[in-house]
Amino acid sequence: MQPSFRPILGISTGDPAGIGPEVTAKALSKPELYSICRPLAVGDAGIMEQIIDLCDLHLRVNVVQSPADGRYEPGTLDVLSLDNVPLAEFRFNEVSGMCGSASYEYIAKVIELAMNGDIHGTVTGPIHKEALRMAGYPFAGHTEIYGHLTGTKDYAMMLADEGFRVVHVSTHVSLREAIDRTKQNRILRVIHLANDALKRMGITQPRIAVAGLNPHAGEHGLFGTEEIEEIEPAIVAARALGIDADGPHPPDTIFPKMKGGGYDIVVCMYHDQGHIPTKVLAFNYDHESGKWMGLSGVNITLGLPIIRVSVDHGVAFDKGGKNEANEESMVNAIQYAARFASATPVKTNHS
Repeated sequence: MQPSFRPILGISTGDPAGIGPEVTAKALSKPELYSICRPLAVGDAGIMEQIIDLCDLHLRVNVVQSPADGRYEPGTLDVLSLDNVPLAEFRFNEVSGMCGSASYEYIAKVIELAMNGDIHGTVTGPIHKEALRMAGYPFAGHTEIYGHLTGTKDYAMMLADEGFRVVHVSTHVSLREAIDRTKQNRILRVIHLANDALKRMGITQPRIAVAGLNPHAGEHGLFGTEEIEEIEPAIVAARALGIDADGPHPPDTIFPKMKGGGYDIVVCMYHDQGHIPTKVLAFNYDHESGKWMGLSGVNITLGLPIIRVSVDHGVAFDKGGKNEANEESMVNAIQYAARFASATPVKTNHS
């Protein structure tokens, strides 16, 4: 791709009752993003108009029927509007099947556009799992929806905040099931996915640390045998393939080493092992004001046939429609998606 290439990114705006529409509009009010991509919001134009008025943003909505119709210029918020939320019935900060269904349809649309070659990548706003279930969609989250709609079974979740990155062997399952999923073949696959993703980001020789599952990485079998039986063989197999992977490392010490520059990513064995250190680093909560002062970091799904990057926070139903949402994570997500799309030599119908 040429340096001047600006990928078209479809942004599903998330659950309409939460902060997704707000962080999308605030992010797309920043002119600098238009120098790296052509962002297209997929949501409800009426709700986006409400957000623009509420937040006093200098934007005008341009409703489009297809990505080819977008203007993609600062000051214009291009919206592919599904018009699936009756505004007379809509309320911010309420869990509802109506909004759960709308959020699913936004996701399905950006996936369809990407799979059909109409856009170069996708970015997702936050959704609410209970609202999804109320609408009849039994998915644990975005990652599972993307796997289902793209027909992908072998994928992994990567979280990133600048140089701090983690990728997960398992995510939205119980801790008991996560232990059962700590298997050599899956660990090796995740190491592969991490290595490929970092190379696409311009890191020519990724340094990959693999965390243990048990305290002290098992302490040579004293606290568990998964390290010996499953994790170490996966690392040996990865190194035999030329991948710079090592471990298993004690989970309580490996993250400071990555933060200090020793590694480019940590392969984590389960959801909280990777999420907790990432959010401690990327999120900044002020107790006195009751506000999140910083919400950086993004969520990237590896192994899909299309690009998917997401904000790394929830719907924040206590803040929807109040002009209190922080758009930092959405800005980061758009930047990451543009970076991935620009490094991927794939043409769409509107390149």
